[in-house]
Parts: sequence; structure tokens; C-alpha cells
Amino acid sequence: MLLRKYMSLLGVGSAVIDLILPKETYKRGELIKGYFHLRGGTIEQQLKRIDSDLVVIDKETNTERVIDTATILSSKLINPEEASKVSFTFKLPDDIPVSTERISYRFKTRLIFNEGVESKDQDHIQVI
Repeated sequence: MLLRKYMSLLGVGSAVIDLILPKETYKRGELIKGYFHLRGGTIEQQLKRIDSDLVVIDKETNTERVIDTATILSSKLINPEEASKVSFTFKLPDDIPVSTERISYRFKTRLIFNEGVESKDQDHIQVI
């Protein structure tokens, strides 16, 4: 049991997160409603928070910039192999540029624990 705990602290067998969105294309100013799917690892872990950053990528200048962040604070205990859902809501700004070959968007999501390595997820969206 102790070995599994230390492996989890290093990220092996840790809980994972996946942002589930109903579609990939959204209009500027649209309210995005989805959910986070959480899956417990090999040991129980104390959740601290979920952060999901909307990031704009400029392929021409090879830069990334965080537009806004949705944060959910939690003290939930994730049991081994437990599956759960947490609601996600995010309003796209009205004034962001639309997606092009040069400009793209993605949500970078992090599941942060009191102890252990973060679990990460990325989901691309298109803004029209």
C-alpha cells in the first residue's frame, strides 16, 4: 500500500481528468456547458481544485496566451477507481478573434491534489 501511495505521488496510478464538451465549434460570447470526468487512480486522493484555462495559440508567432480561467475549489476525496462528474460552464468572451489557420484555441485543464502530481487534459475548440 505504501508503494502505491508513493507511486501515485509521482503520477503513476494517479487520478485522471477529462473535459467533456458537447461540440467542438462555438460562437463568440457563447456559454459552453460540459463536464469534467474524474477517474480515481490506485489510491484515494484528496482533490484541491480543478483549473481550466482557455488558451489562444498564435501559430505565426508561436505563442500561447491564457484568456481566462475557470477554477473549481474542492475538498472531494477521490476513491480508487471511482468515476464522477463535475459540471463545467464557461462563457466565451464576445471580443476574441475567430479561429483561423493562424489562431486556434484550447482548454488546458489541470486536476490539482493536496499531494501528488497534477493530472492534465487538453481540448481544442473552434471559435466562429
